[in-house]
Amino acid sequence: MTDIQLIVGLGNPGPEYQQTRHNAGAWFVEHLAKSYHCTLKLENKFFGYTGRISIANQEIKLLLPTTYMNRSGQAVAAMANFYRIPLANMMVAFDELDLPPGTAKFKIGGSSSQNGIRDIVSQLANQKDFLRLRIGIGHPGDKSRVTGHVLGKAPLAEQQQIDAVIDEASRCTELLIKDDLKKAMNRLHAFKAE
Repeated sequence: MTDIQLIVGLGNPGPEYQQTRHNAGAWFVEHLAKSYHCTLKLENKFFGYTGRISIANQEIKLLLPTTYMNRSGQAVAAMANFYRIPLANMMVAFDELDLPPGTAKFKIGGSSSQNGIRDIVSQLANQKDFLRLRIGIGHPGDKSRVTGHVLGKAPLAEQQQIDAVIDEASRCTELLIKDDLKKAMNRLHAFKAE
């Protein structure tokens, strides 16, 4: 079994950002919460909405930061420090420009150009070795169009692909907890939403 104690979903707060691609990580945690009948509640000391679910008799805390994406580390550090959750027992879900919509990948550590991940790494004393769930949102093709792309709403067909891979990723998260990362990776990395 994999000992994941905290799953974080990155996004921006507020209704104007709710449906934007940058909130793919938050959609994943919302989907997990719904699947396990968990209501997320605002906890100001953790700068976010939190909840608890149980997978294979393992309690897992959920966190949706209410800070803006580039301040995500504030919420993650507050919760990880309070509960003394080691980096190795944490998973962070976020939107990934370098993967097409309808795909997602697990990854441990490494660098990232994603602002939320960068802030988490800096708030956690530059430690990078936590599990990441990269949810593909595709790249607009040019660097100058990235901001509009991540803060824009996906067209319906693309949104359906993202929703499908989020559903698959939540099933693979269950596999990750019950079995191991390799099994979960093999299944998720082979998935491509039509």
